[in-house]
Amino acid sequence: MGRSGRVTLSDVAKASGVSRATVSFVLNDDPRQTISAATRERVTEAAHELGYVPHGIARALREGSSRIVVLNVDRGIEGNFSRSYVRGLDEELAEHDHVLLVRHGHAAPEATQKILDAIVPRAVLRLGEVYMRGHEQGEPDAQDWESGFAANAALQIDFLAERGHTRIAMALPDHEFPLTQARLGFAREAARRRGLPPLERFVVPRPREAGADAVEAFLAAHAEVTALAAFDDDIALRSLTALRDLGLRVPEDMAVIGFDDTEYGSLTTPALTTVHIDAEILGRIAARDALGIDTEGLAPVRGRIVDRASV
Repeated sequence: MGRSGRVTLSDVAKASGVSRATVSFVLNDDPRQTISAATRERVTEAAHELGYVPHGIARALREGSSRIVVLNVDRGIEGNFSRSYVRGLDEELAEHDHVLLVRHGHAAPEATQKILDAIVPRAVLRLGEVYMRGHEQGEPDAQDWESGFAANAALQIDFLAERGHTRIAMALPDHEFPLTQARLGFAREAARRRGLPPLERFVVPRPREAGADAVEAFLAAHAEVTALAAFDDDIALRSLTALRDLGLRVPEDMAVIGFDDTEYGSLTTPALTTVHIDAEILGRIAARDALGIDTEGLAPVRGRIVDRASV
């Protein structure tokens, strides 16, 4: 036994008659190493007999979970919201002696189960879940309209309406994101509160030619629309490109506003007007929720318009 009373790799190495490195390779099942079956069996038997478990797992067994929190981030979610959310989540977890592991891409149930089996995380989160708390069905309360998700969704509509646009369409991605339907619902409610006609909606697909075809077909059927509120900056930039390919001017012929303020929006011509959201507080709230810590005093900060040249 090591001086700490915990079985170490060195103890297993001594018992099995191999090097510490070999023990590590065997127990971690390193595919880059060629180790005989007999040696592998000798090492695993020694580890079993001594009761060896990796340090992190030993602590997980004592505490019921590891000090790791897993965040699943869906593909295509890129912008200031995700960056600031992850920053807040990471910093708050670190302050409470926990570590953040970020996974990008679709979190299939079987993949998530492998994570649970391998590292016994304290919690598994999905980006934006805390943003949706209490109004998954699109029924936000007064606070949501003041500084929450509904308020940020309404910023686009309010900004366009204040500049004289009454016929507005939502430009959406060609696949569902976690917050797509809620965003659309909140935007429609914002238009209703403004006394505007119901929002139209259409999809701007990839690639470039398909996007231009979709915008052309939509405008041919809805000539009264003068402004596009895009699901995010990516869709807004696809729309700008399509309009330019169709020979239309932005903002003279069609106004376009993005959402979530990526750097690319500031580099296009015309520069993209968008909504900037600082989600650091939301990340901190998610961290405290995961750790069972009181979130009193933490509240979302309402987004703001970045007024450039496309409206």
